[in-house]
Amino acid sequence: MSVPLYQAKAEMFRVLGHPVRIRVLELLQDGPRPVRHLLTEIDIEASGLSQQLAVLRRAGVVVSFRDKGLVMYALSTTAVADLLAAGRRILREVLTDRDELLKLLS
Repeated sequence: MSVPLYQAKAEMFRVLGHPVRIRVLELLQDGPRPVRHLLTEIDIEASGLSQQLAVLRRAGVVVSFRDKGLVMYALSTTAVADLLAAGRRILREVLTDRDELLKLLS
């Protein structure tokens, strides 16, 4: 039995609903990164990062591979970067609307 599209979308957004996971995806937009680089950029224990990377990998949002002995991570598709960009645009519009409302209320 297949999963309804709306349910699959909800699961994808649930996976993306964690600040560390979003930060990882932002960092990977510029290309593959070794885990040690991600650790220097994100304030989290190695075990916590490993757990979050596993969630992203199981969801198919990132892929991992070895390169010269380093474990590397990359976005599985450029559509992930597109989704992050869409999120930024939505936030910009929503926050702009709120700023306008606040001005009207003042």
